[in-house]
Amino acid sequence: MFNEIPTQRPDTPLLDRVHFPEQLRELKEKQLPQLAEELRAFLLYSVGQTGGHFGAGLGVVELTLALHYVYHTPEDRLVWDVGHQTYPHKILTGRREKMHTMRQADGLSGFPRREESEFDAFGVGHSSTSLSAALGMALGSRMAGSERKTVAVIGDGAMTAGMAFEALNHAAHTHTDMLVILNDNNMSISPNVGGMATYLSKVWGSKFYNSLREGSKQVLTKIPTAWEFARRTEEHLKGFMSPGTLFEEMGFNYVGPIDGHDLPSLISYLSNLRDVKGPKLLHVITRKGKGFGPAEEDPVGYHALNKLERSPKAAAPGMKYQQVFGQWLCDVATQEPRLLAITPAMCEGSGMVEFAKQFPDRFYDVAIAEQHAVTLAAGLACEGQKPVVAIYSTFLQRAYDQLIHDVALQNLDVTFAIDRAGMVGEDGASHAGSFDLTYLRCIPNMVIATPSNENECRQLLHTAWQHPGPAAVRYPRGTGPGAPIDPNLQSLPLGKGVQKRHGETVAILSFGASLQAALQVGESLNASVCDMRFVKPLDQELIERMAHEHKLLITLEENAVAGGAGSAVSEHLNSLGLVTPLLQLGFADRFVEHDKQQRQLASQGLDATGIEQSIRARLALLQAPD
Repeated sequence: MFNEIPTQRPDTPLLDRVHFPEQLRELKEKQLPQLAEELRAFLLYSVGQTGGHFGAGLGVVELTLALHYVYHTPEDRLVWDVGHQTYPHKILTGRREKMHTMRQADGLSGFPRREESEFDAFGVGHSSTSLSAALGMALGSRMAGSERKTVAVIGDGAMTAGMAFEALNHAAHTHTDMLVILNDNNMSISPNVGGMATYLSKVWGSKFYNSLREGSKQVLTKIPTAWEFARRTEEHLKGFMSPGTLFEEMGFNYVGPIDGHDLPSLISYLSNLRDVKGPKLLHVITRKGKGFGPAEEDPVGYHALNKLERSPKAAAPGMKYQQVFGQWLCDVATQEPRLLAITPAMCEGSGMVEFAKQFPDRFYDVAIAEQHAVTLAAGLACEGQKPVVAIYSTFLQRAYDQLIHDVALQNLDVTFAIDRAGMVGEDGASHAGSFDLTYLRCIPNMVIATPSNENECRQLLHTAWQHPGPAAVRYPRGTGPGAPIDPNLQSLPLGKGVQKRHGETVAILSFGASLQAALQVGESLNASVCDMRFVKPLDQELIERMAHEHKLLITLEENAVAGGAGSAVSEHLNSLGLVTPLLQLGFADRFVEHDKQQRQLASQGLDATGIEQSIRARLALLQAPD
């Protein structure tokens, strides 16, 4: 058991011999417990050097070893859900000496990526996709006449999403030969029911039982009464003794729950199940943070780890935007009993812990079920409540139909607090909030606000909440510039921006957190700068005045240029027949890989230096002779 993160690379003689799974499969089974300890030690050390997710990875060390030991990866397909738990997998698949680059520019991704390794069968980042992807692979292999095996590893949290059950249902319907491993690290689906369950799971997972079971079926199906009796007897026995009745009813051969840290048992079960045809589900119980004392005690707090710093970092100047949201939520709730808060498994990340403590009867964590979260809010709004859905920009994408069909189409009073808008840093492209302005502003009835600092975020949240219809406030990850926060609850004029600086020739229309960089550029170029505040409705009067008073308009947003706030300004100018030159600055038409948040923005030309360079280049074109 470790209680501290190693600061020196640990001695790992056995792990040093395993560069790829083929070397792993050359080891004797009795050597694997030592390998597991060395792998856990190296994982702790490497994450301490780079930061990143590690609690889930510590919990699947033995499972990862067993899977690569039994299955012939990469020929056999191994699909991980979400990917937080795949650091041990990366270490065993040729990337051990690159772990020091994890989540850094040009380094390893924090998630599985097909471009990174042939052992990463499917790229992930969002939850609950593994079963559908693995089923597609298994069906594809069957159509190609291949005997390769397919395994999907999904956590108990990810199993809460409807998409997972859609895949389970389809897999059973197609009788596809695939194995689903339910990694239950929180006992949230069902607890281990004791010695009898362990005994029965051993029986149900054995080759003898399954051959007897299939042989008996062939015989008994010829005797309908006997077959029906046997079938019901088996169902009732499993229903009484096993938590897997649901999966059995869906058509899966359920085995478990078993100890996910018992390597010999894991290897035995996996070896037996590898040869069993049809859809199978192995339920393993693991402990998140296994082997690291603090993480075992606080698995939520140690879900991820910051890089170990030799000297303490200076405190950021402002509050985190999620804290601003959490404080606003509590302040409004004390005055307004109709306020309800909903989140799809993002209570801590969205800053809602204090609200959940103070108002437990008005807080709904619906688990990883974004579609349900949005339509639940719609139903609450139908009954006169005023729900707030706190959700990351990248996850709201998963509930787009519900946003349109269930909320906006009916013009229901639902407020969306959209966190992690724009670049998110080391989590990379799968988690970036690059598209919300684009996919929101085309929806009728929507109000979309883009605060430029902490205080404006609080005010715009209240403005959106007071609006009697669907409204969204999108704000970035991390801290703001340090603006003093007015404790009063007040609304801002809907659809109205404010001119922050008066200048000549150039007017910068800034939407959101880029305002500070815009003001810096405004000083350098003597440009006018406007804090637009709203993407929808636009401040048309302000835009038109800037167009008449300046020779060049600049729109600035931390969102894809395609269809974003700048496009809205362009469309408005075109509708009036105004031909003022317009330069739209935002994210280019590509996915931006993991890096520090500020470096990501700089790569898109959205730091002060990049913005000024782009404006000067456009001015040069305008001033050049024909």
